[in-house]
Amino acid sequence: MWLTGLLAAAVVLTAPRWLPARVVALRAKMFEKVNGDNAITFPNAVVGPDRFQEVYGHPAANGRSRGAGLSDLFWYWLSPGPEVHQEHLEAGPRYDDVARTTRALLAGPGDELSALAARCAGRVLDERVTGRVTLVRLRDLMMPVWAEYFHELVFGEPCPRKARDLIVGHADDVVTSLKCTGLRHPARRARLTRYLARRVAAGDVRRPLPASLSPTEQVHYLQGTFFNTGVVQMSEAMAHVLLALAQHPEAAARLARDDRYFGHVLDETMRLYPLFGIAHRIATAEIALDERTTLPAGSVLCFSYPDYHATGYARPDVFDPDRWDHVGAREAHHIPFGVAANRPCPAWRLSPLALRAATREVLRRVTLHSTVTHTRSMPSRGPCLLVRVDQPLPPGRLAVLGALLRVRDRWEDVWRSVVQLVLGTVMVLHAHRLRLAGRYFDTHDTQGRPLRHRPPSPQEITE
Repeated sequence: MWLTGLLAAAVVLTAPRWLPARVVALRAKMFEKVNGDNAITFPNAVVGPDRFQEVYGHPAANGRSRGAGLSDLFWYWLSPGPEVHQEHLEAGPRYDDVARTTRALLAGPGDELSALAARCAGRVLDERVTGRVTLVRLRDLMMPVWAEYFHELVFGEPCPRKARDLIVGHADDVVTSLKCTGLRHPARRARLTRYLARRVAAGDVRRPLPASLSPTEQVHYLQGTFFNTGVVQMSEAMAHVLLALAQHPEAAARLARDDRYFGHVLDETMRLYPLFGIAHRIATAEIALDERTTLPAGSVLCFSYPDYHATGYARPDVFDPDRWDHVGAREAHHIPFGVAANRPCPAWRLSPLALRAATREVLRRVTLHSTVTHTRSMPSRGPCLLVRVDQPLPPGRLAVLGALLRVRDRWEDVWRSVVQLVLGTVMVLHAHRLRLAGRYFDTHDTQGRPLRHRPPSPQEITE
């Protein structure tokens, strides 16, 4: 009996070392099942990293949602309005109309875009950093910053606190469900939808909205593109940058002296911790790579950013911004904003400017300290200590706080891994049952037009 108890205690005490990795592997198997038999992940043994961007940018690798089982899951997570989310619109006039509007709303002089990011970051930091040391989760800290930022880009005015709370509640609900650390809450998301509907009806958006979309679709477009993807991705990117600086104080110290160094820090952070794990496309025609290799039409092409970013570098698992002194953009296996030939991120210009300005504002006020595990998906949301620069802590106290933070993070990771497995399974099954993308394309064409439910008459054919 005592031996059984001893073994059980050993299993429990060592769980932080082995359980999270096992659960991640199980979740990966689950998502492979969602992809189905027609999914092909790149790079692979046939299409290596040297041809990764060639396939990614192929003209036939342009399907977005129709025909992929994985789309049902993403539409489920991104509701409401995934059918007009810019990332998931099929190619054609409607996408072109939406993309023009997005570019217009994100445009502006670089110094103004930077100054806005600094102001938003400063306001939030003044609210949150009130003592000598503050424990935060970096993603949570950054969400109000980018909620205010995108609200002002869209509406041309500062973000009211009530609107900020609606945006943050919605964006947090989306990213929490995406990471399978919580279920989605449609009612919480609907509150933001109603706010945006009022603003759109009042004509408050500072640029004309896509004329190809209905009023409801225009609201969902704003919600999905700016107040979901924009807020979530910028918050995640900022959290990764700050956590990397917290764990590499030499990089943070150099950045404080040399603002130009930020480009290397951002490149290295996005290489090591890309915001996307897998980007999927559907082959709308055969893709003939050579006389031996043809990817069939209808294939679900899954492009693994982490695997691609880990090739072509010495010590790829090491955070080393200095490597970018010797790596040119052309030869680098590095696509933080996608590829130019296949819908790059519309914020490819704005993001570095805004991230640099916000990071500068953070480092002007605090030093960053963290001992937690830094992973690409960051389900922990980035626990970190912020210490006011004018009130530094003794090294001994920082070491104690760091040890406590590390222990807490390891045990949180055990519980969180189990939650992710359970909730991920629940949501995959629910999304499969709802079949949101599949049902939409059962009744609509790729431009959102309702399909006929009867064969056309001979007269309609001749017309």
